[in-house]
Order: sequence, then C-alpha cells, then structure tokens
Amino acid sequence: MFVENLERSIDFYKNVLDLEQCYHEEVRRSAFFWIGKPKQAMLGLWEKPKEKIDIRHFAFECDVDFVLNKSVDFLKSHNLKSYNFLNDGAEQPMVFTWMPALAIYFNDPDGHALEFIAILEGKTRPSPEPLVISFEEWIKMGN
Repeated sequence: MFVENLERSIDFYKNVLDLEQCYHEEVRRSAFFWIGKPKQAMLGLWEKPKEKIDIRHFAFECDVDFVLNKSVDFLKSHNLKSYNFLNDGAEQPMVFTWMPALAIYFNDPDGHALEFIAILEGKTRPSPEPLVISFEEWIKMGN
C-alpha cells in the first residue's frame, strides 16, 4: 500500500495494530510487516506523495470473540473511529451472510479502509437473503 509518511505508518502498523515489522528499506522508503505467523502473509508499505496514493482495502483475520466483543473498544482506545459495512453510524460489527463472516471497519492514517473480520460457523446465505445484517439477526436466523 502507498502511504504518505512511512514513519507514521510504521508506528501505526507496529504499535497500534501490533504487526511484526520484518523489513525496512530506507533508500526505497518501504517497510514490510508479517500478517499472522511469520512468512504466512505480508503487508508492504511504500512512501509516495499524497497525490499518488490510491486508497485500498485490507482485511485482517481475527477470532469471533475479538471482533464481536473487543474490536470497537480496541479501536476507540487508539482514537480510531469504527464503522460497519453500511457506514450507518452504528459502531457494531455486522455479518456478511454470503461468507458468513463478522466484520468491523476503520481507517489507517492515510485513509486506507481496514477491516477486522472473523469467519463464522453456519451456512452461507446467498441472495436473495439480506447480505449484511446485525449479529443479533444472524443468531435469530438459527446460526
């Protein structure tokens, strides 16, 4: 992902999201972080001028308990605003019935859309069922 200020982004991904930094290259103004276990997946950051930054979306796999019960408080404790997929002002994770998965969103310092997501037990519910619902609605559907 392109970022405007590499040091600010390193601080965010390392100290807020607690990702393990695995490489930094000052000459190319880039930094890399392991996602999950080392060598499992990686996030790369490259510093670019603001006008060259294209906003991206990235989802971080989490467990259900964290997304459901702790994610919003975690984000608030780091002065980050959480929002759901509908961006309707409710700061509650929502269920994507077609996966099924529970998710909450927030932004990094450059405005990239980040997501904490947890895969749920239960059967998928493709269209015409509602594709995004509250967790309470999901439970009422028998999941």
